[in-house]
Order: sequence, then structure tokens, then C-alpha cells
Amino acid sequence: MVKQKKKRNKKYTGSEAKVTQPQIVRVQAVQRSKAGQWWFEKKKFAKPVLIATGVVLVVVLLLTELFRIIF
Repeated sequence: MVKQKKKRNKKYTGSEAKVTQPQIVRVQAVQRSKAGQWWFEKKKFAKPVLIATGVVLVVVLLLTELFRIIF
């Protein structure tokens, strides 16, 4: 079997090394109401819950109308 060459894990820092650009982080301040701030923080959790609640309500309404028609 041929011995595998060890991979280089050290960054190259010679004269021809790629110059890394500094990362720019842009921050923007926003004035929000209490409700708007709550929605901004909880959106990831609240959105699916609201969608599921809406779907359940529609199904319940359709079933009640179906039973009303049948009986």
C-alpha cells in the first residue's frame, strides 16, 4: 500500500498568501412598539403556532357545517 500524504492544516502565510478582507458587520437600530418587539423576538415560534391554529379552526368550522347539513 502507498503511504498517504498528510494534509496541510496550517494556513499559508507566505508573501503570495491570499489577503483576507476584513468582515463588515452592519447594525441598524430600530424603534419598535412593545407588541412589535415581542413579534420580532417570538416570530420563529409564534408563526407556526398561528398557522396551525388557523388550520384547526377551518377544519372545525367545516366539520360543524357538514354535521349541520347531514342532521
